Amino acid sequence: MKREALQSLPDHTRGSTMHGTHEADKPRHDAFNKVQEMAAIKSKLLLAGLTTYDIDRTYGLARGTAGTTLREPNASGERAIAAALGTKPHLLWRRRYHASGQRKSPQPPANYERPPTMRQRQNSTAV
Repeated sequence: MKREALQSLPDHTRGSTMHGTHEADKPRHDAFNKVQEMAAIKSKLLLAGLTTYDIDRTYGLARGTAGTTLREPNASGERAIAAALGTKPHLLWRRRYHASGQRKSPQPPANYERPPTMRQRQNSTAV
């Protein structure tokens, strides 16, 4: 394939082979979905006029628990945030719960991975 033709192809097809794209070539949307999930919950808290610190105080959690719960699983933090928003935890964190509303136990390791920072996300799109 000529260089000009290769450059005109979309990014997701450049590394593909005759049999399709390899698993390593596929973009990972897991981290992006996790960031979207966190942003959605934060926006709901903002619209309700709540902060994570307010939730910690109101529900008797250790300081920082509600904020950490946005990134990592924590049953008491999930229940407190959901109660403050007037909803159920399984509706906010679909990765941490089964469709029936039962909490996954043990949590998948991916739920403990930190999402990339804003700078890391910007650098990966620039490359």
